[in-house]
Amino acid sequence: MPEGHVIHRLAAELDHAFAGRIVTVSSPQGRFAEASALLDGTVLRAAEAFGKHLVLDFSPSPTSGPFVHIHLGLIGKLRWVKPGAVEGAGTLRLRIETDDHAAELRGPQACELVGPDEVAALVGALGPDPLRADADPERGWLRVHRSDRTIASLLMDQRVAAGVGNIYRAEVLYRQRIHPDTPGSALSKRAWNRIWADFVELMPQGVLHGRIDTVRPEDSPEATGRDPRVDRHGGEVYVYRRQGQPCLVCGREVSLRLFEGRNLYWCQRCQRRR
Repeated sequence: MPEGHVIHRLAAELDHAFAGRIVTVSSPQGRFAEASALLDGTVLRAAEAFGKHLVLDFSPSPTSGPFVHIHLGLIGKLRWVKPGAVEGAGTLRLRIETDDHAAELRGPQACELVGPDEVAALVGALGPDPLRADADPERGWLRVHRSDRTIASLLMDQRVAAGVGNIYRAEVLYRQRIHPDTPGSALSKRAWNRIWADFVELMPQGVLHGRIDTVRPEDSPEATGRDPRVDRHGGEVYVYRRQGQPCLVCGREVSLRLFEGRNLYWCQRCQRRR
């Protein structure tokens, strides 16, 4: 599932291409046809990301709605294509187009027309988003320090840190040398502040470059002489999808186990802090 930096990057691209312009909206697949007909020929005011949720604002006046709420889920894709002919109409849920740009949405978990109250409820249910200037990390801390769930579990809870996914979870816990089984109630406020600061540092880089890089300069291929990482996810990382390989810092094999339906990666030697 795409992490928050992907959704924020998409929101910025959509905003740049379509904001303030009259757009052609269609649903060749037909599953969003009624809503598309209402939006076709109107102005897209703005595109905005909240964690892993994308909201397209078609309000004729500020905050009035309607809005399109999109959640890509596990298989959803939003891609840029050339304006004009449509291919693969049977799987094309939503298409937004001008003479210069066209974006296509396929296979989303959610694509729905909503009003301002529904957007407010969606945003209100999320935790702070490290990629938003209005984020309040204290809201995440309140959930963390009152919980006996592990920090590995809590960081995947979108009510704690919206937009954080499996890669950022594994990498930030490694960078902070925190064992993933540490209960939230045992985590210090200082440790939470370091975790949050790492998200705030790393995730904007993901938006900018379109990939996740978490390795510090002193551990990079250039500094150590090792081969660059080759992986379809791209980016230089410490533990994510590196199970069985030597830790870049201590040399011990990176560990992997299934945890709450997701793969959890960590280094047993480096991540001893509880």
